[in-house]
Amino acid sequence: MDLSAFDYHLPDDLIAQEPLADRAASRMLVVHRDEGRWEDRVFRDLPEYLRPGDCLVLNDSRVFPARLFGHRHGVQSLPIGKKNPARHEYLSGEAEVFLVRPLTSDASEWEALVRPGRKMRTGERIRFDGALEAEIVARGEFGERTIRFSGVDDVYAALEQIGHVPLPPYIKRPDDAADRERYQTVFAREKGSVAAPTAGLHFTGEVLDACRNRGAGIAYVTLHVGLGTFQPLHTERIEEVHLHSERYAITEENAQQIRAAERVVAVGTTSVRTIESAWRTGALSGETDIFIYPGFEFQRVNAMLTNFHLPKTSLVLLVAALAGQELTLAAYRHAVEQGYRFYSYGDCMLVV
Repeated sequence: MDLSAFDYHLPDDLIAQEPLADRAASRMLVVHRDEGRWEDRVFRDLPEYLRPGDCLVLNDSRVFPARLFGHRHGVQSLPIGKKNPARHEYLSGEAEVFLVRPLTSDASEWEALVRPGRKMRTGERIRFDGALEAEIVARGEFGERTIRFSGVDDVYAALEQIGHVPLPPYIKRPDDAADRERYQTVFAREKGSVAAPTAGLHFTGEVLDACRNRGAGIAYVTLHVGLGTFQPLHTERIEEVHLHSERYAITEENAQQIRAAERVVAVGTTSVRTIESAWRTGALSGETDIFIYPGFEFQRVNAMLTNFHLPKTSLVLLVAALAGQELTLAAYRHAVEQGYRFYSYGDCMLVV
């Protein structure tokens, strides 16, 4: 199966750059997979598609300020005397660090991406505002780095003070104060994601209450979204793809709700991957690199709410695995023709 079969044309002006003022006002394309049709609705109508016995599954992972801006830190020996040369510390060019996932329990070491990537080698140091510093201690296969923080006792507290909201690269503006609230679901609890589980961004407390009033249960899972979820795939042969792993967890209480449900409606591709990973392995926590594409047999997920995704990505393939390749791509073409807003701050699709 070739990745090129999951491409589609998207005009740049349909990529949402700002969130709507009202979270629940997004448009919602409802795809009826058994009937091969769709209808145009708004997200606030979601409760109409739920019924008693359903379980709506939400990813409660919380985004942290994963983007840091600093300066490269150099040391130069000044030949003042032959025996005792002076050491001069200086800050050179700007540096950007995008944290991907922690490698130690105290968050002192991280897998990260850095800019300027080619120039920053192992052993180089970066200084940020305040006392926070980082040293590049290793380089990975695809250019990622391992960095080690120093200078502070609580790395996450420092990130909250000086870090920036990790908006995706297709949002062509700097983050602002409003993004701290809007690039976060209203039910986010467990800190650990470098990108929002975007299907959950549409929910408000009122919509959640309306879902409960329809008789649907609500369960929570946690999958900390890493960069691998959004990275382009490195091969055209889908069967050869290997995804990065991401951490997930489901409490026994939430697992029981999911087991007992007549229909499981997963909110977001991250919830789908969490549920299907747990049901395949029998493990309610761990790391998953599950890759879901057409031909995949779902064990527990019956329906899904999701945003519109980048072409030729694992996320589009996951949607096509549930809705079918032809129907998915036809629905995407309809969304383009009708001017739906795409990607993280955009509109959504409900596959039932």
